[in-house]
Amino acid sequence: MKKTLILFCFIAGMQTAVAQMPNVDSILQKVAVEKNEDKKVDLLVRLISAETNNNPEFTIETGLKLLNQAKTGNKPIEMAVAYSFLGQGYRLLGNTIKALEYHHKAIASAEQCNNLSVLAWTENQLAHIYKDREEYEKAISLYLSATAHADKGVNEKIKGFAPLNLGTVYLSTNNLDSSLMYSQRAYEYALRQKATFSLSVIFINLGSVQSKLGNPSLAVSYFNMAIQQSIGTPYIRYLNLAYTGLAEHYQRNKQTDSCVFYAKEAIAAVRNTPFFYLSSKPAQLLTDVYETTNCDSTLKYAKIFKTAADSLNSSKANQQVQLMTFEEDLRQQEAAAEKVKAAEERKQNLQYALLAIGIFLLLTIYLLLSRSFITNPKMIEFFGIVALLIVFEFLNLLLHPFLERITHHSPVLMLLALVCIAALLVPLHHKVEKWATAKLIEKNKQIRLAAARKTIEQLNPGADDPLD
Repeated sequence: MKKTLILFCFIAGMQTAVAQMPNVDSILQKVAVEKNEDKKVDLLVRLISAETNNNPEFTIETGLKLLNQAKTGNKPIEMAVAYSFLGQGYRLLGNTIKALEYHHKAIASAEQCNNLSVLAWTENQLAHIYKDREEYEKAISLYLSATAHADKGVNEKIKGFAPLNLGTVYLSTNNLDSSLMYSQRAYEYALRQKATFSLSVIFINLGSVQSKLGNPSLAVSYFNMAIQQSIGTPYIRYLNLAYTGLAEHYQRNKQTDSCVFYAKEAIAAVRNTPFFYLSSKPAQLLTDVYETTNCDSTLKYAKIFKTAADSLNSSKANQQVQLMTFEEDLRQQEAAAEKVKAAEERKQNLQYALLAIGIFLLLTIYLLLSRSFITNPKMIEFFGIVALLIVFEFLNLLLHPFLERITHHSPVLMLLALVCIAALLVPLHHKVEKWATAKLIEKNKQIRLAAARKTIEQLNPGADDPLD
């Protein structure tokens, strides 16, 4: 265990905690011209930085720029990420209602673009709202869904998002084994992707797990690593969380003076910042400590606790969140039902098309091989055209989901793809029709010749066949 801790300290010390502010305009220009959706997502992930995690105004500004760019070309990937940035910005400001509204839009846009990495990204960001509000069951459901989608997606950095947060949520529900497992997985992703901004949260999770497992010295070491990783950086939220975790650890171990010291440090870290609502938990700790010893301090920190908690959990906000969550759940249920219905209709249409093709093939073969019908070549032409249309519709039904995925629902690209299919079918149809017509003409000659012989024999029994 000591070797592991030394390794963590060494790596944490060697890595730079402060991410550079991305050149948003430059990245957006590259995103606008990039055609490959996976490379586009890679570029958009580069927008994540210390600024977008800690500066609400910058995050909202970035989201608005991306949204304006996305609306000009109906680009669902950019739209989903833009709404996600806007939701994160308002979440950082403590405006849960507006954040939730944008995150729901992000999910809806991500579902349209059919990119699993983007869907995982938007689900992860939406889950933050419920984590902040301590609605852990809903948060876990979203984080697990994000993990599953990210694992099936391409972008490696997004795969590390949800495990980090699952470590936090499972810790809050005292599911320590799961918290430890996901925190370790997040740590592996952080090292592999050089995502140093997440190390603070990982160390906080590991420290809290060790504290609850009864390993105080190891717990304090992890908390100190988290503090060192955050202090002097824009990550004041993480500094607040590290101090709060350490205060809770000392409260758990009945070390009141240390608990009070770090709880005050946690409040000071976010004082006069947009993240003041994070004072709620350390203020509650201080209220509990001073409750029996210092009435003035009790009132002071109780007021801080109430002010901070009300920003997230007011009665009106709770009602709005519940309503919006219900509406989003209903929308997703309706969308899932529509997908099932569309799949059933498509399956039924494919069966009808196959049945029609089978009937026309059997009829054409019968006409070609029958020795009792004299058929007109025009009839075979008519059947050939109808068969061509049915085959084209069958291929359209069969390939439509694939074409939607690669064209991203673009009407122009969809039309171009269908024209290409028709361009391949028409020459093939002409060849088959020419062959069938030639066969039909030859068959008609044979039938007429046989009929003529029969007529001659009836009129002149025993005479030589003049048609020989």
